[in-house]
Formats: sequence, C-alpha cells, structure tokens
Amino acid sequence: MRKYIAEFIGTLVLTLFGCGAAALTGGIDGVLGILGIAAAFGLAVVAMAYAIGDISGCHINPAVSLAMFIDQRITLTDFIGYVVAQFLGGFAGSGLLAVILICSDSFGDLSSGLGANGFGDLSYVGLNMGGAIVVEVILTFVFVLTVLGATDNLNNSSVAGLVIGLSLMFVHILGIPLTGTSVNPARSLGPAVFSVFSGLEALIQVWVFIVGPFAGAALAALLYRFIIAGDN
Repeated sequence: MRKYIAEFIGTLVLTLFGCGAAALTGGIDGVLGILGIAAAFGLAVVAMAYAIGDISGCHINPAVSLAMFIDQRITLTDFIGYVVAQFLGGFAGSGLLAVILICSDSFGDLSSGLGANGFGDLSYVGLNMGGAIVVEVILTFVFVLTVLGATDNLNNSSVAGLVIGLSLMFVHILGIPLTGTSVNPARSLGPAVFSVFSGLEALIQVWVFIVGPFAGAALAALLYRFIIAGDN
C-alpha cells in the first residue's frame, strides 16, 4: 500500500500545482504564460521524484505506468493499483483546487476553469479533435520514451527525476497552446469532472486525453522494449 499511497500523493501534487498554476494566473495570456505553467508541471514532477521515487518510482501518471507494465518493470497487480491511486490523486488534486478557487473572490464561480484540457473552442489555437489526438500521442510518446530511458540504468537514478521533470516541461511548451497538454489521463480526468460546474464541454472531450496518452505510451514502450533496448 505504501506504493499506492505515494502515487496518490504524487498525482495530487502534480494536478494541484500544475493545473493550479494555469487556473490562478490567467492561463497562456496570464502572469506565468506558457513557460511558467510548463515549469510548474515540470517542477512538480521533480519535487515528487525525489520525495516518493524510492517508494513507488514516481510514475504519477497512468500512461507511464502502462509503459512500465509493457516493459515488464511492474506487475499487473501493481499496474492496476498504481492507476487507481493515480486517478484518485487526480480527483483529489482537482477537488482541492476547486475548493481554493471557490474560496476566492476572483475565481469563486470557477469560470476561469481548472486547467482542463480541450480542443476546438477549448484550444488556444482552435485545434480540432483529430489534431488533438495526434498531438497527445506524439507528446506522450516523447515524454514516456524519455522516462523509460532515464530510468533504465541505476547509474542515472540521481538525475532521473530532474531529466523527467525537464522533459515534461519540454512537451508542455509545445502542447499548452494546442490542447493544454495532457500526456497524463489522471491529470486530465479530475479537472474535466470538476469543470462541470462551469460547463460540460471539457468532460465531453476528456476521452481524447485518456486515449491519446495511453496510445502514445504504448507506442513508446513497444519501441523502447523491442528496438531501442533490443529485447527480442
């Protein structure tokens, strides 16, 4: 249970601080802008990697856990436990963010959103559904491939958290104006559910940000396992 509790806490922190940075600072056109919001997500991963990495490996992302399962680094039981804990963490982080916003005079009606992902009207550049799927597959593929490589050698353990956090920031820089950047189904589902208080569109679209990351992670894991790592 220690591993699952760690994954719950890590995903809660990632969702609260990453999505909170977007929701509380005005999004792309706000105080932090793309780089600041991207850094919030990346730094959350760095912090959690060094806090819980020795306990659970700090996946804090169902897509990463899927890749680890495909690469036979975790069992089916752990995969299921991790994913359940991560989704619960995403809900908890989004719920805490919603409470914070409700207690604020400026954001109390939740109209500023909760950092939910989206396409069409919810995309800064108006990206359509097909484009959103392609973007999420590509971004997740790059991110998960980096995670697999960075964690495959024990000699990298001291810097793996930093590398993974920077790679998450890297994919967010491109993805934020396109879809808001998911690459993480748990980070997407929580905000989408709590966004119903200001509209249903994010919840209707959230399937893209579950399917896309899982597909990108599976592709990355298969490529890494059978081609890059040379496992036959």
